[in-house]
Amino acid sequence: MRIVWQKIALEHLENIMDYIGRENITAALTIHDLIEKRVAQLATHPHLGREGRVEATRELVIAGTPFIVVYQIVPAHVQILAVLHGAMRWPDTF
Repeated sequence: MRIVWQKIALEHLENIMDYIGRENITAALTIHDLIEKRVAQLATHPHLGREGRVEATRELVIAGTPFIVVYQIVPAHVQILAVLHGAMRWPDTF
């Protein structure tokens, strides 16, 4: 399956990298790579993540980080909806 990032999810990722990168650029790049590699696995294993807290979503926990990628499986692709810190208050919808 193809991976499609929503604009807001890309903004989340960019904001995370900017925030971490202010203190430690190496850590920011490492986390970015971890997220990218895990998300890439969804192309062949779309059900890899757990059932999401928000209806019709799934959540991919990024091991070694506090981040969770929220996504939906739709016909022909996996849609990345958000990249959130696990301790954040979760939205009701995406």
